[in-house]
Amino acid sequence: MSHRDESADRMLPILVRQPQGPVEAVTEADALDAMLDERAMLVRGPLFGVAAQDVRDARDAGDDASRWRVVVPVVAGCPQEARDSLNSLLWFRAKDDAKDRAERRALLAAVARLESERVDELTVLGTRYRVVRAEEYTAAGPDGIEQPRPTDPEPSVPNWDRGVREPGIDDGLVLDPEAPVTPVQAAERLARRQLAYTGARFPEDVLDDSERALDTHPDVLLLPALFRIVEQDGDAWKAASGLHATAHEARKTLDFSLTWFEPRRLGLIPWDVEDRNADARTVTAQGAATAELATYAEAADRLRAEHANRIEVLGTVHQVCRARRLLRWGPDGPEGPRPSDIDSHPPEQIRPRLDEDGTIHYEGEGEGEDDNNED
Repeated sequence: MSHRDESADRMLPILVRQPQGPVEAVTEADALDAMLDERAMLVRGPLFGVAAQDVRDARDAGDDASRWRVVVPVVAGCPQEARDSLNSLLWFRAKDDAKDRAERRALLAAVARLESERVDELTVLGTRYRVVRAEEYTAAGPDGIEQPRPTDPEPSVPNWDRGVREPGIDDGLVLDPEAPVTPVQAAERLARRQLAYTGARFPEDVLDDSERALDTHPDVLLLPALFRIVEQDGDAWKAASGLHATAHEARKTLDFSLTWFEPRRLGLIPWDVEDRNADARTVTAQGAATAELATYAEAADRLRAEHANRIEVLGTVHQVCRARRLLRWGPDGPEGPRPSDIDSHPPEQIRPRLDEDGTIHYEGEGEGEDDNNED
């Protein structure tokens, strides 16, 4: 990606405020250190989610009510995944929250469109929904890809139980490009405003769309940092997990990979073993582990004991990566999918058919046989 110079006439002003309290002051100092260490920005590609704006309330309540808020986390790998999530969100709203048949009918009409069209924006019952696009990137410094910062959120008592639900991504996130930000946040936003794809590895339509976005959506918002596991593959790095709200949840995923998944992938533990919970730790504790399996158990124990962000096991480096997300903003709000963005699949029916009375009809059931229970 590259910078370009352009008049700032069409851009929103960035309001700067001082850090509030000692905790935010330390976070600001941490962010400044990270900015000074940055040597390169590594772009992974776009992510998609859904934002909503209450246009009906905005007419009565003023600007504050018109703020966009994230209703589907901005983590999907293609626009259609975000559309599918919006489809489910509206279907469940029709099933559980509709006050009457008229409301349910409006919601189901939107669901029907999402089942058959690539819809990136629609308005239902006074709420405007838009599929939004963000760029995932990470910084690289003298020590390589950025790891979690000391001030990133961590649980006071780490819980390694995989059955415990992790913190939600983008829960309650309001997108407000006019909200005051700290000096380092302002500097990073300014530095990212004119970023665009460059290089022969990108198709021409991708380059054109990226350049066009600088004009149509000249401002940027920086979404909360997320975390994923990456693995070193020769001189390159590849993603080895999904995105998580905290570094600890990424470590928990790595712990599972080292003890359960990798041993099965490598044939150290059979996939069809009777005890599905058997892993490197339990087999090692029974005294039946090979040297390789014991090495995986030791690495996972080290990960837990040290809260490590980087572990090397049998020649492979596993690291917790601090992923950042940049969302472009224009006069009409957040950027949506670009024409060059690729979908993994077409629109399709996601949920069973729901009628105006709230009755669910499952495929293959006999005529007139209704079932109000989900699978």
